[in-house]
Amino acid sequence: MPNYQKIDVVLDMLGCPNRCRHCFVGWRPNPRLDEADLRFAAEAFRPYAQDITVYDWNREPDFGEDYREKWALCQELSTVPPERFELASVWRLARDPSYAPWLKSLGVRCVQLTLFGGEALTDWFTGREGAYRDILRAIDALMEAGIAPRLQAFVNKKTVDELPEVTRLAEALDLERRCGEIGPPFVMFAHQGACDGEAENLYPIWPTSEDLEKIPQKLVEHTLRHFGASSLEEAFGQEERLLCQELLEDGSTASLGQTESPVLYVDGEWNVSPNFGVPKGPWLLGNLKTHGPEEILRRLAADESPAQRVRATVPLRELARACGSLESRRLFGRGDYIEYLLNRYCEKLEQEASR
Repeated sequence: MPNYQKIDVVLDMLGCPNRCRHCFVGWRPNPRLDEADLRFAAEAFRPYAQDITVYDWNREPDFGEDYREKWALCQELSTVPPERFELASVWRLARDPSYAPWLKSLGVRCVQLTLFGGEALTDWFTGREGAYRDILRAIDALMEAGIAPRLQAFVNKKTVDELPEVTRLAEALDLERRCGEIGPPFVMFAHQGACDGEAENLYPIWPTSEDLEKIPQKLVEHTLRHFGASSLEEAFGQEERLLCQELLEDGSTASLGQTESPVLYVDGEWNVSPNFGVPKGPWLLGNLKTHGPEEILRRLAADESPAQRVRATVPLRELARACGSLESRRLFGRGDYIEYLLNRYCEKLEQEASR
C-alpha cells in the first residue's frame, strides 16, 4: 500500500441548491451529513498519507448555516489547510449579509460567478429560478466587501447569441473600474468547459468553430488575457474531427492511479471516486463504509475502477474509433476530448453488459 505524500478528502455533506446543466459531479440528492461523518472520513484516510486536507463540500461551498463551524472543523482536521479556489456560495452571498465580510477576513480577493447569457438562460442552465438575480446580489455583496467578482461565461450553441448580455452587465455595473479601485483587476472569460458529467448531455449543442465569431470583442479580449492565449482557437482547442484523426494514430494507454497526492470525492452514501473522473459508476473505487480506505486506495493505485482499467488497457486509437467523429467540428482541448471518449466508451460497455 503506497504511503501517499498527501490525500485530499472531499466529503459532499450537504449538496447544492442548483442543478447546473454543465455540472461534472452530477445531480445527486442532497445529503445531510454531520460533524461525526466528516471526522470519520478524515480519520479513515489519515494513516495512509503524510499530510491530509479535508473539505466538507464538492458542489456548493458554505451551503449550510454552520459554514463557519465547518470551515473551522476542516482546518482542525487538516495538516495542510484547505483552499478556497476563488469559489463561494452564490446562494449564501445573496442571503447572508455577514458572508462576504467573512470571506474577506479569510483573505479571499476574488470569487468566480457563472453566467450563460441573460436572466432566463442563466436560470435554465443553473437549474434554479432566481439564480441570475442571486448573481446580481452576490456581485453587490462582494464589491461592498472589497472582493472582486470574476465572471465566467459558458459557450455553446444555445448561449452564444446571448453572450453580449454578459458584457453589457459588466459595463452596466462598471466592474472594470470598480474592481481596479479595490485591488484585483476585473476578470471575465468565455469557455466551453468539459463535456463530462451533466455536460455530456450538451454535446448536441457543443460549440463549433463558427460560433467563436459570435463572441463579443470585449469578451474575446478578456478571454485571451485570462488564458494567456493569442487566439480563441488556442483557448477553445481543436475541432473534434482533427483530434479524432490524431488519436486514431495513437496507440498509447495511461495509468491514472499512479499519483503521490490523490484527491478523493466521497458522496453522501460513502461512495468514493478520484477527482480526475466523473463521480459515478465507471469511476467508483468502492464504498468507504463497506470496503474501507485501504481497499479503496489499493484499487486506485491498481487502476481497478472500470474507467481506470479501460484507460490503462485500451489504446487511445480504439477509444477514438469506437466513440469519436471524423466529421464533427465541435471544439475540445485534447485532454478534455480524451476524457469525453473514455466516458462514452465506458457507457457503451455498460450498455452492452446490460443487454
